[in-house]
Amino acid sequence: MRDAIFTIIHTALIEVNATRKEKIDLHSVDILALYGATGVFDSMQLVSFLAAVEEGLDDELGIEISLTSEKAVSQTISPFSSVACLIDFIVAEQQAPLLASA
Repeated sequence: MRDAIFTIIHTALIEVNATRKEKIDLHSVDILALYGATGVFDSMQLVSFLAAVEEGLDDELGIEISLTSEKAVSQTISPFSSVACLIDFIVAEQQAPLLASA
């Protein structure tokens, strides 16, 4: 599942790059900082990117998730600090209902 989520995020980054003057370096996507002092997005760009990721997750994997929820934005380690952290958050959110029902 992590690989499929990575592919969706990578595809969204490629789509974003198509509309940017200053291109995002996609050679080390897993450690790419999305938001914050060294992030590639400002707040509006981040929201647009997250919407594209949400759409891809729903279309490709049937995962319905809000990446801009209160839970997402209030994490101790921000899911937006890097692509790896975003993937970790998505995977954890998918596993949470499974753990709750066990």
